[in-house]
Amino acid sequence: MRKNADYFIDIKNLTLGYGGNVIVRDLNFTINRSDIFVIMGLSGCGKSTIMRSIVGLHEPMGGGIVVDGKDIWSLPMDARTKIVETFGVSYQSGALFSSMTLGENVALPLEIKTTMSRREIEKNVHKKLELVGLGDCADIYPSDASGGMVKRAALARALALNPRALFFDEPSAGLDPVRSKQLDDLIVKINKNLGTTIVMVTHELASIMSIATNSVYIGNQTVIGRGAPKEILQTTKNPEIIEFLTRGSKGGKK
Repeated sequence: MRKNADYFIDIKNLTLGYGGNVIVRDLNFTINRSDIFVIMGLSGCGKSTIMRSIVGLHEPMGGGIVVDGKDIWSLPMDARTKIVETFGVSYQSGALFSSMTLGENVALPLEIKTTMSRREIEKNVHKKLELVGLGDCADIYPSDASGGMVKRAALARALALNPRALFFDEPSAGLDPVRSKQLDDLIVKINKNLGTTIVMVTHELASIMSIATNSVYIGNQTVIGRGAPKEILQTTKNPEIIEFLTRGSKGGKK
């Protein structure tokens, strides 16, 4: 049994939707500190909506999201904002500002949210860019950077304020297998070296099976599988989950 101190984010009876239409209902799962946690499921099952709700961007229809013992959606907006600002988010496209260099993109959260001097900001930007392998790329514009570089710069920006948790929406989308593996290795490095909790929405089976320490599978509008993906595959009898985690390979489950 895990100690209470290990619990970080508790999802309790969470129901989400748009315009009165329910997308997912009665979700219950826990993200522990230092997890590499993956939210899995078929396209359109509500994975990104779940992530948006956890980071304070989509209000639930019911249930709660408890962070450090506090249901963030029952708090006043300023108190909720204070909690979710301890999270970093890296979006599928990277969402970098095209008119700013990679270094300027990483500096932006520091300029807005801290009272650091210009010199302190420059030191922190260089440190974060070095961490993601872009130490010499601060003056490059996104339009002149490769897809992998943009993903890494977006990660550096998400790390700028030293978040307790990092959220990724399809981090490997658009990357070739080599670049995808490099990004996976970087995520594991950040998780191990910084102790940062990682939460990912992804379809990439190689990433799911190689780096995830914990996960949930969303099907039929709720959680139908939970645990480390390899363990789920070995124990589940659900044909949808087996199909997803083996890509239909007959030899996928032993």
